[in-house]
Amino acid sequence: MQVSWEPARGPSVDFHQHTRDQYRLKKIKGIGGSDVELQMEKAPFQDGESLIDQLFDPREMTLEVFLLGNTETLYELRRMFAASFNPKYGLGVLKVVEPNGDEYLIDAVSDGAPKFSEDAEQGNIYLKTTIDLMAPNPYWRSPNIEEEPTFEPLFEFAFEGEFEMGLQRDARVIDNDGDAPSPLQIEFYGPAENPRIDNMTTDEFIKVNQTLDEDEYMRIDTTPGQKSVVFVSADGSERNVFNWIDLESTFFQLAIGENELEYSADNDIQGARVDMFWQKKYVGV
Repeated sequence: MQVSWEPARGPSVDFHQHTRDQYRLKKIKGIGGSDVELQMEKAPFQDGESLIDQLFDPREMTLEVFLLGNTETLYELRRMFAASFNPKYGLGVLKVVEPNGDEYLIDAVSDGAPKFSEDAEQGNIYLKTTIDLMAPNPYWRSPNIEEEPTFEPLFEFAFEGEFEMGLQRDARVIDNDGDAPSPLQIEFYGPAENPRIDNMTTDEFIKVNQTLDEDEYMRIDTTPGQKSVVFVSADGSERNVFNWIDLESTFFQLAIGENELEYSADNDIQGARVDMFWQKKYVGV
């Protein structure tokens, strides 16, 4: 297993590429399943209780690392780890690569500064550090954002320049084979009058009550806690247009399994475009 850390600021740490005379990841804990809070209710005279919901707690992880070298090297490594895992920098990204090549990412913050203890073994001086990480969102995610383009390429031409022939799709099926519903990032491109996307599987839709001219588009994020609607004009300027969303719309996520999505507008959608991006979510690795 390969493990690396990319902080919001400060030096990155790759435990796989560095040799044993620098630092070594001895143990990592907490990357599997996280704790779950079972929400229950009990009616009068009921035997037992009724299950209402199951909610994952924030994920707690621990890295045990050895830093090895002479006094000067250990000082430099100690400073590097202290800077990389500084909790004041906020969320960083922990990356795990399994032996089969599968990659998983999770956003986490250091739960306190790294703690060091000095020891010696066979004449070598080393520092042991324990790094506690907290992931507010307990789900791991796929590293590559999946994309569903409007055009399905049919064939290419071997010459320079952009040229594409294909079929414009107004319906598609997306298979979310992760462990949880996945938020969507949707981009509506003009020309389009009141563009709309329906998830026929969950009977939900998102509709924009606005006309988009050519070279204009809207960017919609359905991530819980980060929902946003942004209009991008032809000159690249952006502004918040949350009020353009139809009041009956739902900022839906991709359900687990197959999702049948349909794109429509109040005008001919030929020449318009809608792109969708998402990441799969996993309860443990």
